Order: sequence, then C-alpha cells, then structure tokens
Amino acid sequence: MGCGSAPGVCLLAAVSCCLLLGCRGNITVAVMLPDNPHKYPWALPRVFPAILMAHEDLHGKHGLLLGRTVNILNFSTEDPVAGSCAESRAQVVAVDAKLYIQPDAFFGPGCVYPLASVGRFASHWKLPLITAGGHAYGFDRREEYRTIVRSGPSTTKLGDFANILHTHFNWTSRAVVIFHDRRHDDRPHYFLSEGIYLQLKQEMNVTVEAQPYEDEAKYYKELISFMKERGRIVYICGPLETFLSIMKLFQTEIQDPENYAIFYLDVFAESLMDRKPWQNSDSDWADPISVFKSVFVITYRPPDNPEYKDFQRKLHARALKDFGVHLEPSLMDYIAGSFYDGFVLYAMALEETLAEGGAQNDGINITMRTQNRRFWGVTGLVTTDHKNARDIDVNLWAMTNQETGEYGIVAYYNGTNKELIWSQTEKIHWPSGGPPLDNPPCVFSTDDPSCNDGHLPVLGIVAVGSGLALIIFGISSFLIYRKLKLEKELAGMLWRIRWEDLQFESPNKYHKRAGSRLTLSQRGSSYGSLITAHGKYQLFAKTGYFKGNLVAIKHVNKKRIELTRKVLLELKHMRDIQFNHLTRFIGACIDPPNICIVTEYCPRGSLQDILENESINLDWMFRYSLINDIVKVGAVQVWIPSNCVLDSRFVLKITDYGLASFRSSCENDGLAQKLWTAPELLIYDRHPPQGTQKGDVYSFGIILQEIALRNGPFYVEGMDLSPKVNM
Repeated sequence: MGCGSAPGVCLLAAVSCCLLLGCRGNITVAVMLPDNPHKYPWALPRVFPAILMAHEDLHGKHGLLLGRTVNILNFSTEDPVAGSCAESRAQVVAVDAKLYIQPDAFFGPGCVYPLASVGRFASHWKLPLITAGGHAYGFDRREEYRTIVRSGPSTTKLGDFANILHTHFNWTSRAVVIFHDRRHDDRPHYFLSEGIYLQLKQEMNVTVEAQPYEDEAKYYKELISFMKERGRIVYICGPLETFLSIMKLFQTEIQDPENYAIFYLDVFAESLMDRKPWQNSDSDWADPISVFKSVFVITYRPPDNPEYKDFQRKLHARALKDFGVHLEPSLMDYIAGSFYDGFVLYAMALEETLAEGGAQNDGINITMRTQNRRFWGVTGLVTTDHKNARDIDVNLWAMTNQETGEYGIVAYYNGTNKELIWSQTEKIHWPSGGPPLDNPPCVFSTDDPSCNDGHLPVLGIVAVGSGLALIIFGISSFLIYRKLKLEKELAGMLWRIRWEDLQFESPNKYHKRAGSRLTLSQRGSSYGSLITAHGKYQLFAKTGYFKGNLVAIKHVNKKRIELTRKVLLELKHMRDIQFNHLTRFIGACIDPPNICIVTEYCPRGSLQDILENESINLDWMFRYSLINDIVKVGAVQVWIPSNCVLDSRFVLKITDYGLASFRSSCENDGLAQKLWTAPELLIYDRHPPQGTQKGDVYSFGIILQEIALRNGPFYVEGMDLSPKVNM
C-alpha cells in the first residue's frame, strides 16, 4: 500500500482518486512516513494500519465528522537505496502533495530532519501536521513550527522526568550525558538525549557535561575517563551492543562502581527482553550482577488499558494483511497507538472548527484547539500542553533480584501530573546502601580546605620543582630548535630558480595558452565589451620546462625584488603548501629582468575556457564536481573563473594565489575583474590582498551562476546589460 520508490506514480494515482471522489468537497489527509518497520517505529507498515483503524472508528465509535468523507493517501519518505529517512525526498513529496492533491492535513514524517523541513512547509501553508515521531527538542519552538501537533513522546518530556528524578535524590550539582552519534544518519540518540541535557541545565541549573561517541571501540576508554573526570550520575543513549561494550569496559576500569548511578535510555525496552540486559551480549561477563547493580533502564510506560491490548492485536493482523509484515508485540506499538490517538485528536479539533464556520484547512485554528486537551484514547489518557506536545509516562527499571540479577519496575513517572510514583513491592538495592552523591567532596573540586590532608613533603616539592624545570628546559630547547630551523630554511631559499634552469623550445611547438583565455566578445555578455575594449584578458601565461617537467611561468611586472623577511616567509609558506585543489608552487625566479613565478601547469585550461566552449557538454554531475572542488579551497586572493584551472584529471584547482607582497601592486586590476568583487571592497583603492570571507561568498555566488547558466556573470535572460553610450 506504500508508495515505495515511486512517489510520482503514487501522486498520479492520488490525483486520479481525488478527481473521481471529489477531494475538495471532502477531507484529504497525506500520510508521509518511511517504509522500514524494523528500523523505525513510525514506519508505514506499523502506522498506516493504525490510522486506517482510527478513520474507520471516527463515525461509529467516536461520533466525529459525521456526513463527511476522509480520503487518506500515503507516501514514502525513505531513500530506497539507503533504506533510511531522506530529508530531500520528504521535501519533494510534501511539495508535490500540496501542488497536486492539496491535502487538508499531514500525518508524519516521523524522522527528525524530514519533519523539520516538512514542518516548516506546513506552518508556511498553515496546514496541520500531526506526528507521533519527531521527538527533538527544537519542535518546542512554536514561532517556527506553528502547526505541528506531537501526539507521541518527545525528548522534552523525558527531560521533565529527569528533573523530578534529580530533585528526589538531591542530585542538583553535576551529571553526564553520553550519546551515540553518526552525523550522516537521522541522529536518533542525539535527539533522544538532548531533552535531558537541556532540561537539567536550563531548569535545574545542573552542570551537565555531554560526550558523543561512534561505533569504534577505541573511543570507549575515553568515555570511561570522561565519566571519572566529569560526573557520577551518567545517562547513556545508544545502540544496545555499544552500551554493553561500554559497561564491559566500565567493569574493568572503574574500581568503585557503587559510587555511580548509570541510566540507560532504552525507551522501547530492547534490553529487557529477558529482564537481564547483559544477556543480550556475546561477551563473557566475570560478574555482571555486581556492575549492573548501579545500572538503571529508562523506558516508555506501555498503556495498561484493555482497549490497547485489543488495538495491538488488530494492528498486527492488519499489518500482516495490508503490508505482509509480521509484527511482534513491543513498545513500538505505542507509537502506532499514538498516531491513532493523534488522528482522533485532529478529528475532534477539525469538527469544532467546522462547527464554528471555520475552514477545513485552517491549520492555525485547528492546532490551537489541540492545545491543552485531555481525552481517553487507545493509549490511555492523552493530555497535551500549550506547545502541542503530549505528556508521556516513563518506567524506571532497576535490578530488584540481587541473586538472579533480574530487573523490575521500581518507579514510574506520571507525565500528566508531573509525579514520580514509587513501587510498593520493588525497591532499589543501592550497592553502597544509598544513592551516590552527584558531587562527592574532593573529587571534582578541591577548593575546600578540608581536601588538603597535609602539607606537601619536601621530597614532593623537590620532585615537582625538578619536573617543572625539566619541562621549561624542554620547551625552551624545542622553541630554539624551531627558530634555528626556520632561519636555516629562509637562508637556504630552496624556492629559488635560476633563469638558466628554465628551458624554452620553439614557441610554435611548446608555447601553450595557459590560464584564462576569455573570448567573451562572442557572447555579448555584460562584461565582454569591457574586456574587448581594454584588452585586459587577452593574456597568456608562458610555459617552459623545469627539470624535465612542463611548468607555467607567470611574469611579475617588477624591475627587482627586495627579499625582505616578509617576502621570504611568504615564499617559504608557498613552497610548504600541499593541497589537491591549489596549483603547486614550484619556485620563483628573481633574476632581473626575468622576475617570474613558476607553478604547476594544468593542461585542461581554465573554468572560463570550459564555460565559453559550447562544444563541451557539461552535465550536472560534472558541474557539481567543479562546484565541490571550489568549495574545498576556501579563501583565496582573487575569485574569478580565469583563476580556476583544471588539471589532466579534470580536478579544479585555484592558481594565481598568495605572494601578495611579491606581486606587482598594479597586477590584476582590470575593470572586468571587478565584476567578481564584492561591492563593499570596491570602495578601496586596492582591496585586502588576502580577500575577505564575505567577499569570497559574494564572488562564489557569481561563479555558481556562471556554472549554472554558462552566460557570464550577472546574466539576466532577455536583458542587455552591455554598456550604453549617451550621444
């Protein structure tokens, strides 16, 4: 039933359906979710059956929208190749849906980055967007996401739970948050943990230290050191296998585990299948019970009402029937149930809006009516706050059987009442007899005079003094060595090339036109006439041979070069530069009158040559490659296409850079070249030779237009921007 990898086909079918059924006379809902039910709790096979069930229950069970028809269309926001959420795909699907089917509401996306983009679209279009995913803290910003309704869990509510927990145990000083993070995916663990980090920091003024980690085990030892140095109350959010690897190392590296309280954020209870988290690991544990006595697990609290159990059974049957997907009972069903309740909440607000004469697509009015609501749904009591975020309940698990190591629920957090309710039967068995201190004395701060048990012995003073003297001597020796080495390199002038070392053959045979040959008069562009009139760009860099290699020779319009220390440092720096997207500086000749700069020769010519040559077909992949090469360079002296040259492998490189004090002061000052110069720099007689960051952005934008349109800078279709002469 999902759109899969053919959104265009789905949209065509949706448009056809709307034409047949008369969508604009009814209510149209667009469901936008990924396909992978094993990776995402808000995947289409899990959620779409729940939305259909809510739709079927509207009239009979809930008595809502009687006499109206709701058309529900679903679209995939998943990259079929990567098998994961794709922000770009979600944007395309949302815009196409708005253009072709004009939905009255969106359900989904669930992943954070796609939801952020579509949420901004929906707010701009003033259409309601309901989701049980997108748990990131940023969606609390109502001025940016005006029409988003979150009917499922959010990280802010987890942060509220952490605040209550810290208040109960008087942990008001320090905490540590460790999370798994790979920036190329949707970063679920980062967004899940950020609510705890921000709420503790902002609401309770707790000093919270955060540390990300990746898959490689080499980072885990650094995490253990981070815990030792930064805090004793630790929150860890990441895949189960990485958490167990960290705890394995924690067991061997930490000598006092009883002084720690570690909370593992496992909201869907994957680690509690057998009530013993370490049994999900392939590693052999010497004594897992001793280390896991200090470990707590935080999960969502599943609804316990009979209606939810019946909903789960029907959901699994429908997923198997409609999508061919077999679902096992798990806390992921809570997300599907939250979408069900979100659909009912939307219908309630829509009916109230219509009853008062409002429009069915008035997202501002509808979402205002979903704020501060309270009703009973399939997931139990549903309450929302003034930011349209649902209050959630949370379970706190701890090792309740010290002999077998089994975990049990010791408390649960009631999100509606903001209350932590402790179990009457299961208790926390603290290894040290009580909760650890979050800021033990003389551990993180030694300002307290009582931390100084005695005076430093004489031997200790001697050892410290000797060590400091040795360090100072070592640093001084190193600095002196570096200074002498630099002076030797400056005096050696390894960059210097004698004119006799450059070989020139017959001009007809070996002289090549290098650099930028701008034959722009053929285009009638806005700056072609300037170049033709002044002849500034009909310049060709000579080539020659140095040590058997073909090189480019750039003559400098100076009678002599004074080798000041500044010039010597610039020349040394140029010789040391090694970068794939800068032409290699080979050396310089300072023998009058043959003063020149010798650089790597790029045989493919300049970017301007490529853009000017209409016989060369530039596909977009090649253009993207050129743009990417330019971006990698950063700031240079002169951003113009003639300074962008291509080597034999069509790798774009920047030439004619650096050596600001070596070059002629009147070099590169042609009027046409000012077209790439930012307006604020034109007020100077000579703009800063190293350029400016903002000026580079300006020039880069013009070059982007040239690459895209191949019509020169400032090209506007249908307008003649050539100079006008008033007679």
